[in-house]
Amino acid sequence: MAKMQYYGTGRRKSSVARVRLIPGKGNVTVNKKPLDDYFGMEILKREVVRPFEIAGAEGKFDVIATVKGGGFTGQAGALRHGIARALVRADLELRAPLKKAGFLTRDSRMKERKKYGLKKARKASQFSKR
Repeated sequence: MAKMQYYGTGRRKSSVARVRLIPGKGNVTVNKKPLDDYFGMEILKREVVRPFEIAGAEGKFDVIATVKGGGFTGQAGALRHGIARALVRADLELRAPLKKAGFLTRDSRMKERKKYGLKKARKASQFSKR
């Protein structure tokens, strides 16, 4: 019999995480590396595992994830979003607590695009009357 797998896609800024949950012991693998090796900062590791704490599913699922784009903080946020979405696919009753914690809402804040005539999105060259 094939094992049940649950998929979720998470996005944050310019990062995209493809997450696969498999029933297991709680191992998290990101881009073929353990979570501790991939994310150096402790706060990012805790952010990634937060959906399991809120759902009460610590140690029930192994996570295999592929993350692309952006920086470490954006990737951690995308991973958290993908894990939360996959948990909802695994059990619909987890939707309410995860939604209340704000893990199912995609953070839509993006870098503003550069406009022509300006140096950056809003930075203009210094104005001079003469």
